[in-house]
Amino acid sequence: MIRNSVVAGQFYEDSPRKLAEELASAMQEAAPRTRVFGAVCPHAGYIYSGKVAGAVYSRIEPADTYVILGPDHYGIGSPFSIMTEGVWRTPLGETRIDSALAKEIFKRSRNLEDDPLAQSREHSIEVQLPFIQYASPRSEIVPISLRHYAADEAFLAICVEIGSAIGAAASTMKHKVTVIASSDFTHYQPRAQAKSNDTAALAAILSLDAKGLFSKVRELDISMCGYAPVAAAITASKMLGAKKAELVMYADSGDVTLDPSSVVGYAGVTFT
Repeated sequence: MIRNSVVAGQFYEDSPRKLAEELASAMQEAAPRTRVFGAVCPHAGYIYSGKVAGAVYSRIEPADTYVILGPDHYGIGSPFSIMTEGVWRTPLGETRIDSALAKEIFKRSRNLEDDPLAQSREHSIEVQLPFIQYASPRSEIVPISLRHYAADEAFLAICVEIGSAIGAAASTMKHKVTVIASSDFTHYQPRAQAKSNDTAALAAILSLDAKGLFSKVRELDISMCGYAPVAAAITASKMLGAKKAELVMYADSGDVTLDPSSVVGYAGVTFT
């Protein structure tokens, strides 16, 4: 199966040359690269969040496979989906799914369903792919989409179970795996409120505390779209060896729109 781009020309350039230039301008080529077990990256249009994503990918020692966890914005198909075969296509070319790892994750999880339809329109996963193709062109991916539910104990248990399946499966592989959680942070709040909420969420993330993240999202009603992918990525990354987290960059859409009255927050974090 070929999964074609659905947001090229909207979230990022649809010309291969212009897209490569856009990515080059976002990357920090002089940044030191290290072994990153997992990361948090935004998924807005590159004009808004590309610098944050580029700062993260600039610091990742290229992996053989990237497991990309994205929130499900559209509610199509299975609520917790994985694709185990096929390729994803962007203007930069095709990236294959690591079927061996994907099938091992699927086998180990009681919540995931193999459902390409669920990811047919999802931009949160797709927006990560050009950065991966640019920074690590030979890499493969495993796309996983998680439906958005209330941040309660039952949903946390599902996210931890999926993260555990990823960590256990990746630990059996002989190649290097990095887990990417695709998430934007507070949506459409005044800058001061967004920064306050996002600081609270980031404190839990930087402590590698998935339960604490859910607690803060629930307590403060934080409109962070990808807290489920982040919780799963924290779980998987710790199983793979992550001991600490680092905030690479924080920004918001007001930096571009010059309107601080209603912003979306973007954070880049690495788990090492």
